[in-house]
Amino acid sequence: MPHITPFRSIRPNPILASRIAALPYDVYSRKEALEEVCRQPRSFLRIDRAETQLPENVDLYDERVYQKARELLEISLADGSFIMEEKPYYYIYELTMNGRSQTGIAACSSIDDYINGVIRKHENTRQDKELDRIRHVDVTNANTGPIFLAYRSRDEINEIVNGQKRRTPLYDFISGDGIGHRVWRIECGEIIQRLHGLFEEIPCTYIADGHHRCASAVKVGLKRRRENPGYTGEEEFNRFLSVLFPDDQLQILPYNRVVKDLNGHTQEELLRAVEKAGFRISGPEKESVSPGEKGSFGMFLGGKWYLLSACDFLKSDDPVKGLDVSILQDHLLGPVLGIGDPRTDDRIDFVGGIRGLCELERRVSEDMEIAFSMYPTSICELLRVADAGMLMPPKSTWFEPKLRSGLFIHSLEGQR
Repeated sequence: MPHITPFRSIRPNPILASRIAALPYDVYSRKEALEEVCRQPRSFLRIDRAETQLPENVDLYDERVYQKARELLEISLADGSFIMEEKPYYYIYELTMNGRSQTGIAACSSIDDYINGVIRKHENTRQDKELDRIRHVDVTNANTGPIFLAYRSRDEINEIVNGQKRRTPLYDFISGDGIGHRVWRIECGEIIQRLHGLFEEIPCTYIADGHHRCASAVKVGLKRRRENPGYTGEEEFNRFLSVLFPDDQLQILPYNRVVKDLNGHTQEELLRAVEKAGFRISGPEKESVSPGEKGSFGMFLGGKWYLLSACDFLKSDDPVKGLDVSILQDHLLGPVLGIGDPRTDDRIDFVGGIRGLCELERRVSEDMEIAFSMYPTSICELLRVADAGMLMPPKSTWFEPKLRSGLFIHSLEGQR
Protein backbone atom coordinates (compact mmCIF):
# COMPACT_ATOMS: atom_id res chain seq x y z
CA MET A 1 0.00 0.00 0.00
CA PRO A 2 1.33 3.49 -0.86
CA HIS A 3 2.38 5.86 1.91
CA ILE A 4 1.02 9.21 0.68
CA THR A 5 1.52 12.06 3.15
CA PRO A 6 0.72 15.79 3.41
CA PHE A 7 3.70 18.16 3.44
CA ARG A 8 4.72 21.72 4.32
CA SER A 9 4.82 23.18 0.88
CA ILE A 10 6.97 26.06 -0.28
CA ARG A 11 4.68 27.79 -2.77
CA PRO A 12 4.44 31.08 -4.68
CA ASN A 13 2.96 34.25 -3.37
CA PRO A 14 -0.51 34.18 -5.02
CA ILE A 15 0.06 37.44 -6.90
CA LEU A 16 3.12 35.88 -8.59
CA ALA A 17 1.96 32.30 -9.18
CA SER A 18 1.03 32.72 -12.84
CA ARG A 19 4.43 34.27 -13.59
CA ILE A 20 6.42 31.71 -11.61
CA ALA A 21 4.74 28.48 -12.77
CA ALA A 22 6.85 26.86 -15.51
CA LEU A 23 6.79 23.83 -17.74
CA PRO A 24 9.13 20.98 -16.67
CA TYR A 25 12.82 21.72 -17.03
CA ASP A 26 13.40 18.91 -19.54
CA VAL A 27 11.01 20.12 -22.25
CA TYR A 28 13.41 22.99 -23.07
CA SER A 29 16.75 23.11 -24.81
CA ARG A 30 19.33 25.42 -23.25
CA LYS A 31 18.55 28.10 -25.83
CA GLU A 32 14.78 27.75 -25.31
CA ALA A 33 15.17 27.90 -21.51
CA LEU A 34 17.18 31.12 -21.77
CA GLU A 35 14.62 32.65 -24.12
CA GLU A 36 11.78 31.75 -21.74
CA VAL A 37 13.54 33.26 -18.72
CA CYS A 38 14.28 36.43 -20.70
CA ARG A 39 10.61 36.59 -21.64
CA GLN A 40 9.43 35.93 -18.09
CA PRO A 41 12.13 36.73 -15.51
CA ARG A 42 10.03 35.30 -12.64
CA SER A 43 9.75 31.89 -14.34
CA PHE A 44 10.72 28.99 -12.13
CA LEU A 45 13.02 27.89 -14.95
CA ARG A 46 15.61 30.30 -13.54
CA ILE A 47 15.84 27.91 -10.56
CA ASP A 48 15.18 24.63 -12.36
CA ARG A 49 17.64 25.60 -15.12
CA ALA A 50 19.95 27.96 -13.26
CA GLU A 51 22.50 27.98 -16.10
CA THR A 52 20.19 30.64 -17.56
CA GLN A 53 21.57 32.97 -14.88
CA LEU A 54 25.24 32.29 -15.73
CA PRO A 55 27.51 33.02 -18.69
CA GLU A 56 26.92 30.81 -21.73
CA ASN A 57 30.38 29.26 -21.44
CA VAL A 58 29.47 27.66 -18.09
CA ASP A 59 28.78 23.95 -18.57
CA LEU A 60 25.23 22.75 -17.92
CA TYR A 61 26.47 20.46 -15.16
CA ASP A 62 28.98 22.82 -13.56
CA GLU A 63 28.74 22.95 -9.76
CA ARG A 64 28.05 26.69 -10.03
CA VAL A 65 24.72 25.92 -11.74
CA TYR A 66 23.41 24.00 -8.72
CA GLN A 67 24.76 26.52 -6.23
CA LYS A 68 23.04 29.30 -8.18
CA ALA A 69 19.76 27.34 -8.03
CA ARG A 70 20.02 27.09 -4.24
CA GLU A 71 20.90 30.77 -3.95
CA LEU A 72 17.91 31.81 -6.07
CA LEU A 73 15.54 29.62 -4.05
CA GLU A 74 16.77 31.13 -0.78
CA ILE A 75 16.44 34.66 -2.19
CA SER A 76 12.90 33.91 -3.37
CA LEU A 77 11.94 32.81 0.14
CA ALA A 78 13.60 35.81 1.75
CA ASP A 79 11.96 38.41 -0.53
CA GLY A 80 8.47 36.93 -0.22
CA SER A 81 8.19 35.54 -3.74
CA PHE A 82 7.67 32.16 -2.07
CA ILE A 83 6.13 31.31 1.28
CA MET A 84 6.41 28.17 3.39
CA GLU A 85 3.33 26.71 5.01
CA GLU A 86 3.18 26.46 8.80
CA LYS A 87 1.57 23.00 8.63
CA PRO A 88 1.57 20.00 6.31
CA TYR A 89 -1.34 19.88 3.87
CA TYR A 90 -2.58 18.04 0.83
CA TYR A 91 -3.31 20.20 -2.22
CA ILE A 92 -5.68 19.72 -5.12
CA TYR A 93 -4.29 20.64 -8.53
CA GLU A 94 -6.65 20.92 -11.51
CA LEU A 95 -5.44 21.40 -15.08
CA THR A 96 -7.85 22.22 -17.92
CA MET A 97 -6.93 21.85 -21.58
CA ASN A 98 -9.36 22.42 -24.44
CA GLY A 99 -12.28 22.21 -22.04
CA ARG A 100 -11.14 18.91 -20.55
CA SER A 101 -10.00 18.80 -16.90
CA GLN A 102 -7.94 16.42 -14.81
CA THR A 103 -7.53 16.84 -11.07
CA GLY A 104 -4.74 15.45 -8.91
CA ILE A 105 -3.62 15.58 -5.30
CA ALA A 106 -0.23 17.10 -4.51
CA ALA A 107 1.42 15.17 -1.70
CA CYS A 108 4.63 13.37 -0.79
CA SER A 109 5.34 9.76 -1.75
CA SER A 110 7.72 7.40 0.01
CA ILE A 111 11.13 6.46 -1.36
CA ASP A 112 10.57 2.99 0.18
CA ASP A 113 7.48 2.55 -1.98
CA TYR A 114 9.66 3.15 -5.04
CA ILE A 115 12.33 0.73 -3.81
CA ASN A 116 9.77 -1.96 -2.96
CA GLY A 117 7.83 -1.67 -6.21
CA VAL A 118 4.69 -0.16 -4.68
CA ILE A 119 5.35 2.74 -7.05
CA ARG A 120 5.49 1.02 -10.43
CA LYS A 121 7.43 2.26 -13.43
CA HIS A 122 7.27 1.56 -17.15
CA GLU A 123 10.50 3.13 -18.45
CA ASN A 124 14.23 2.80 -17.91
CA THR A 125 16.25 5.85 -16.94
CA ARG A 126 19.56 7.21 -18.22
CA GLN A 127 22.37 7.79 -15.74
CA ASP A 128 23.45 11.15 -17.18
CA LYS A 129 19.93 12.57 -16.83
CA GLU A 130 19.66 11.18 -13.30
CA LEU A 131 22.95 12.72 -12.17
CA ASP A 132 21.82 16.22 -13.14
CA ARG A 133 18.65 16.08 -11.01
CA ILE A 134 20.46 14.29 -8.18
CA ARG A 135 22.80 17.27 -7.90
CA HIS A 136 19.92 19.72 -8.22
CA VAL A 137 17.86 18.08 -5.45
CA ASP A 138 20.86 17.53 -3.21
CA VAL A 139 22.26 21.06 -3.45
CA THR A 140 18.95 22.93 -3.31
CA ASN A 141 17.81 20.57 -0.55
CA ALA A 142 14.41 20.40 -2.19
CA ASN A 143 12.21 18.59 -4.71
CA THR A 144 11.39 21.39 -7.12
CA GLY A 145 9.56 19.39 -9.80
CA PRO A 146 6.62 17.09 -8.96
CA ILE A 147 6.49 13.49 -10.14
CA PHE A 148 3.34 12.75 -12.15
CA LEU A 149 1.79 9.62 -10.59
CA ALA A 150 -1.40 7.76 -11.46
CA TYR A 151 -3.62 5.46 -9.45
CA ARG A 152 -6.71 3.43 -10.26
CA SER A 153 -9.65 5.74 -9.68
CA ARG A 154 -11.53 5.52 -6.38
CA ASP A 155 -15.02 7.01 -5.95
CA GLU A 156 -14.35 7.92 -2.31
CA ILE A 157 -11.27 10.00 -3.23
CA ASN A 158 -13.08 11.62 -6.15
CA GLU A 159 -15.93 12.68 -3.84
CA ILE A 160 -13.51 14.35 -1.42
CA VAL A 161 -11.71 16.14 -4.25
CA ASN A 162 -14.94 17.36 -5.84
CA GLY A 163 -16.16 18.63 -2.47
CA GLN A 164 -12.98 20.59 -1.86
CA LYS A 165 -13.15 22.15 -5.32
CA ARG A 166 -16.30 24.02 -4.29
CA ARG A 167 -14.12 26.23 -2.09
CA THR A 168 -12.17 29.30 -3.19
CA PRO A 169 -8.87 28.28 -4.81
CA LEU A 170 -5.43 29.46 -3.75
CA TYR A 171 -4.45 29.93 -7.39
CA ASP A 172 -6.59 30.32 -10.50
CA PHE A 173 -4.91 31.36 -13.76
CA ILE A 174 -4.45 30.48 -17.41
CA SER A 175 -0.88 29.97 -18.56
CA GLY A 176 0.46 31.30 -21.85
CA ASP A 177 -0.27 28.04 -23.66
CA GLY A 178 -3.95 28.25 -22.75
CA ILE A 179 -3.92 25.67 -19.94
CA GLY A 180 -6.06 26.51 -16.91
CA HIS A 181 -4.52 25.93 -13.49
CA ARG A 182 -6.39 25.91 -10.18
CA VAL A 183 -5.05 24.89 -6.76
CA TRP A 184 -6.87 24.33 -3.47
CA ARG A 185 -5.42 23.56 -0.03
CA ILE A 186 -7.06 20.82 2.03
CA GLU A 187 -7.08 22.26 5.54
CA CYS A 188 -9.52 20.04 7.48
CA GLY A 189 -7.61 17.56 9.66
CA GLU A 190 -10.37 14.94 9.41
CA ILE A 191 -10.32 15.06 5.61
CA ILE A 192 -6.52 14.85 5.59
CA GLN A 193 -6.70 11.72 7.76
CA ARG A 194 -9.45 10.26 5.58
CA LEU A 195 -7.41 10.77 2.41
CA HIS A 196 -4.34 9.26 4.03
CA GLY A 197 -6.34 6.16 4.92
CA LEU A 198 -7.93 5.86 1.47
CA PHE A 199 -4.55 5.95 -0.24
CA GLU A 200 -3.37 3.16 2.06
CA GLU A 201 -6.16 1.00 0.61
CA ILE A 202 -4.80 1.38 -2.93
CA PRO A 203 -2.44 -1.46 -3.94
CA CYS A 204 0.03 0.73 -5.85
CA THR A 205 0.68 3.91 -7.79
CA TYR A 206 2.26 4.32 -11.22
CA ILE A 207 4.80 6.77 -12.64
CA ALA A 208 3.06 8.42 -15.57
CA ASP A 209 5.72 11.05 -16.26
CA GLY A 210 8.97 11.93 -14.49
CA HIS A 211 10.94 8.67 -14.25
CA HIS A 212 14.28 10.50 -14.05
CA ARG A 213 13.07 12.99 -11.45
CA CYS A 214 11.67 10.14 -9.37
CA ALA A 215 14.80 7.99 -9.53
CA SER A 216 16.94 11.02 -8.67
CA ALA A 217 14.78 11.99 -5.69
CA VAL A 218 14.99 8.44 -4.35
CA LYS A 219 18.77 8.34 -4.72
CA VAL A 220 19.14 11.60 -2.82
CA GLY A 221 16.97 10.14 -0.06
CA LEU A 222 19.18 7.05 0.13
CA LYS A 223 22.27 9.27 0.20
CA ARG A 224 20.83 11.19 3.15
CA ARG A 225 20.14 7.92 4.95
CA ARG A 226 23.77 6.92 4.57
CA GLU A 227 24.80 10.33 5.91
CA ASN A 228 22.39 9.99 8.84
CA PRO A 229 22.66 6.35 10.04
CA GLY A 230 20.33 7.08 12.96
CA TYR A 231 17.45 8.16 10.71
CA THR A 232 13.95 7.21 11.84
CA GLY A 233 12.17 7.17 8.50
CA GLU A 234 10.12 10.25 9.39
CA GLU A 235 12.64 12.76 8.05
CA GLU A 236 11.56 14.70 4.97
CA PHE A 237 14.36 13.19 2.88
CA ASN A 238 12.46 9.89 3.04
CA ARG A 239 9.75 11.43 0.84
CA PHE A 240 9.50 13.17 -2.51
CA LEU A 241 7.06 15.54 -4.19
CA SER A 242 4.32 14.05 -6.35
CA VAL A 243 0.92 14.81 -7.84
CA LEU A 244 -1.41 11.81 -8.03
CA PHE A 245 -4.19 11.56 -10.62
CA PRO A 246 -6.97 8.99 -11.10
CA ASP A 247 -6.28 6.93 -14.21
CA ASP A 248 -9.65 7.60 -15.84
CA GLN A 249 -8.93 11.34 -16.11
CA LEU A 250 -5.59 11.11 -17.90
CA GLN A 251 -4.89 11.84 -21.54
CA ILE A 252 -1.97 10.37 -23.48
CA LEU A 253 -1.05 11.86 -26.83
CA PRO A 254 0.93 9.99 -29.50
CA TYR A 255 4.71 10.12 -29.57
CA ASN A 256 5.58 10.28 -33.26
CA ARG A 257 8.78 9.24 -35.04
CA VAL A 258 10.99 10.82 -37.71
CA VAL A 259 13.96 9.12 -39.41
CA LYS A 260 16.87 10.80 -41.23
CA ASP A 261 17.20 8.45 -44.22
CA LEU A 262 15.66 5.42 -45.91
CA ASN A 263 18.54 3.05 -45.06
CA GLY A 264 19.66 2.86 -48.69
CA HIS A 265 16.18 2.28 -50.16
CA THR A 266 14.54 4.32 -52.85
CA GLN A 267 11.01 5.43 -52.02
CA GLU A 268 9.55 2.71 -54.26
CA GLU A 269 11.77 0.05 -52.68
CA LEU A 270 10.78 1.19 -49.22
CA LEU A 271 7.06 0.90 -49.98
CA ARG A 272 7.59 -2.67 -51.20
CA ALA A 273 9.69 -3.50 -48.12
CA VAL A 274 7.01 -2.13 -45.78
CA GLU A 275 4.36 -4.32 -47.44
CA LYS A 276 6.66 -7.34 -47.28
CA ALA A 277 7.21 -6.67 -43.55
CA GLY A 278 3.48 -7.14 -42.91
CA PHE A 279 1.84 -3.73 -43.30
CA ARG A 280 -1.05 -3.02 -45.66
CA ILE A 281 -0.58 0.35 -47.37
CA SER A 282 -3.39 2.70 -48.41
CA GLY A 283 -2.78 5.87 -50.33
CA PRO A 284 -1.34 8.24 -51.02
CA GLU A 285 -4.07 9.95 -49.01
CA LYS A 286 -5.57 13.36 -49.78
CA GLU A 287 -5.03 14.61 -46.21
CA SER A 288 -2.50 14.05 -43.45
CA VAL A 289 -2.98 10.76 -41.62
CA SER A 290 -3.72 10.65 -37.90
CA PRO A 291 -4.31 6.97 -37.07
CA GLY A 292 -7.81 6.30 -35.82
CA GLU A 293 -7.30 2.91 -34.22
CA LYS A 294 -4.71 0.65 -32.65
CA GLY A 295 -2.49 -1.15 -35.15
CA SER A 296 -2.55 1.68 -37.69
CA PHE A 297 0.14 4.23 -38.54
CA GLY A 298 0.52 7.30 -40.71
CA MET A 299 3.62 7.47 -42.94
CA PHE A 300 4.83 10.67 -44.58
CA LEU A 301 7.20 9.94 -47.45
CA GLY A 302 8.11 11.95 -50.52
CA GLY A 303 5.66 14.68 -49.62
CA LYS A 304 2.75 12.21 -49.46
CA TRP A 305 0.82 10.60 -46.61
CA TYR A 306 0.05 6.87 -46.47
CA LEU A 307 -1.99 4.81 -44.02
CA LEU A 308 -0.30 1.64 -42.76
CA SER A 309 -2.27 -1.19 -41.11
CA ALA A 310 -0.43 -3.98 -39.30
CA CYS A 311 -1.45 -7.46 -40.40
CA ASP A 312 -2.76 -9.77 -37.68
CA PHE A 313 0.43 -11.85 -37.54
CA LEU A 314 2.35 -8.79 -36.35
CA LYS A 315 0.07 -8.29 -33.34
CA SER A 316 0.68 -9.84 -29.92
CA ASP A 317 -1.03 -10.34 -26.56
CA ASP A 318 2.26 -9.62 -24.82
CA PRO A 319 1.94 -6.34 -22.85
CA VAL A 320 5.04 -4.84 -24.51
CA LYS A 321 5.23 -6.55 -27.90
CA GLY A 322 1.58 -5.72 -28.51
CA LEU A 323 2.15 -1.96 -28.18
CA ASP A 324 1.98 0.00 -31.43
CA VAL A 325 5.38 1.54 -30.69
CA SER A 326 6.79 -2.00 -30.44
CA ILE A 327 5.08 -3.22 -33.62
CA LEU A 328 6.52 -0.29 -35.57
CA GLN A 329 10.00 -0.70 -34.07
CA ASP A 330 10.20 -4.51 -34.26
CA HIS A 331 8.79 -4.91 -37.77
CA LEU A 332 9.57 -1.70 -39.65
CA LEU A 333 11.97 0.73 -38.02
CA GLY A 334 14.39 -2.06 -37.08
CA PRO A 335 14.41 -4.51 -39.99
CA VAL A 336 13.53 -2.08 -42.81
CA LEU A 337 15.08 1.23 -41.75
CA GLY A 338 17.92 -0.19 -39.66
CA ILE A 339 17.11 1.57 -36.37
CA GLY A 340 18.65 -0.93 -33.95
CA ASP A 341 18.33 0.83 -30.60
CA PRO A 342 16.03 3.86 -30.68
CA ARG A 343 17.50 5.05 -27.36
CA THR A 344 20.93 5.63 -28.87
CA ASP A 345 20.54 5.76 -32.68
CA ASP A 346 21.00 9.35 -33.86
CA ARG A 347 19.12 8.63 -37.10
CA ILE A 348 15.77 8.69 -35.28
CA ASP A 349 14.04 11.48 -33.39
CA PHE A 350 10.75 11.72 -31.53
CA VAL A 351 8.05 14.37 -31.78
CA GLY A 352 5.39 14.83 -29.11
CA GLY A 353 1.83 14.70 -30.40
CA ILE A 354 1.09 18.13 -29.00
CA ARG A 355 3.13 19.58 -31.89
CA GLY A 356 0.73 18.17 -34.50
CA LEU A 357 1.27 16.49 -37.87
CA CYS A 358 2.49 19.73 -39.43
CA GLU A 359 5.63 19.37 -37.31
CA LEU A 360 6.30 15.97 -38.92
CA GLU A 361 5.93 17.51 -42.37
CA ARG A 362 8.27 20.34 -41.37
CA ARG A 363 10.94 17.96 -40.09
CA VAL A 364 10.81 15.88 -43.29
CA SER A 365 11.16 19.03 -45.36
CA GLU A 366 14.19 20.18 -43.34
CA ASP A 367 16.30 17.42 -41.80
CA MET A 368 14.49 14.08 -42.03
CA GLU A 369 13.41 11.74 -44.82
CA ILE A 370 10.38 9.93 -43.43
CA ALA A 371 7.90 10.35 -40.57
CA PHE A 372 5.41 8.13 -38.77
CA SER A 373 2.33 9.31 -36.90
CA MET A 374 1.19 7.02 -34.10
CA TYR A 375 -2.03 6.01 -32.41
CA PRO A 376 -1.56 6.94 -28.73
CA THR A 377 -0.67 4.34 -26.13
CA SER A 378 -3.60 3.99 -23.71
CA ILE A 379 -3.42 4.40 -19.95
CA CYS A 380 -4.71 0.81 -19.68
CA GLU A 381 -1.72 -0.39 -21.70
CA LEU A 382 0.63 1.57 -19.46
CA LEU A 383 -0.83 0.06 -16.29
CA ARG A 384 -0.75 -3.43 -17.81
CA VAL A 385 2.96 -3.11 -18.66
CA ALA A 386 3.81 -1.75 -15.21
CA ASP A 387 1.74 -4.43 -13.43
CA ALA A 388 3.65 -7.10 -15.35
CA GLY A 389 6.95 -5.62 -14.16
CA MET A 390 7.91 -4.88 -17.76
CA LEU A 391 9.22 -1.76 -19.49
CA MET A 392 7.92 0.10 -22.52
CA PRO A 393 10.13 1.10 -25.44
CA PRO A 394 11.48 4.65 -25.13
CA LYS A 395 9.18 7.53 -26.04
CA SER A 396 5.96 5.52 -25.79
CA THR A 397 3.79 8.11 -24.04
CA TRP A 398 3.32 11.88 -24.17
CA PHE A 399 1.12 13.19 -21.38
CA GLU A 400 -0.75 16.46 -21.74
CA PRO A 401 -1.25 18.82 -20.07
CA LYS A 402 2.12 19.02 -18.35
CA LEU A 403 2.36 19.72 -14.63
CA ARG A 404 3.88 23.09 -13.82
CA SER A 405 6.97 23.34 -11.68
CA GLY A 406 7.19 26.00 -8.99
CA LEU A 407 3.62 25.73 -7.67
CA PHE A 408 4.75 23.26 -4.98
CA ILE A 409 8.23 22.71 -3.57
CA HIS A 410 9.10 20.07 -0.99
CA SER A 411 11.97 20.92 1.36
CA LEU A 412 14.10 17.96 2.43
CA GLU A 413 14.67 19.76 5.75
CA GLY A 414 10.99 20.28 6.56
CA GLN A 415 11.76 23.91 7.19
CA ARG A 416 13.97 26.64 5.68
